[in-house]
Amino acid sequence: MPIKEKDSFIVVNEKGLHTRPSTELVKCASKYKSDINLVYQDLRVNAKSLLGILMLAAAKGAKIRIEAEGGDARDAIQAIRTLAENKFNIKY
Repeated sequence: MPIKEKDSFIVVNEKGLHTRPSTELVKCASKYKSDINLVYQDLRVNAKSLLGILMLAAAKGAKIRIEAEGGDARDAIQAIRTLAENKFNIKY
């Protein structure tokens, strides 16, 4: 039975989830076999899709829910949370 996990993060980047942080998020999510989705407002997108993440148009302060399903779901969610806390490795 696959593991289902849910958690969330707050976008702390000044410019929100624009192209560079979204690219870092896709790179991170793509390392995992689990299905990973991000949910913001009424949109649910694949965390491994750059265009999907950009469609969220998440500004600073947005609370994004992470949903993952698969054997490495817990690790995937933790990695994404850590990435978000580190401002997606973006230095302005």
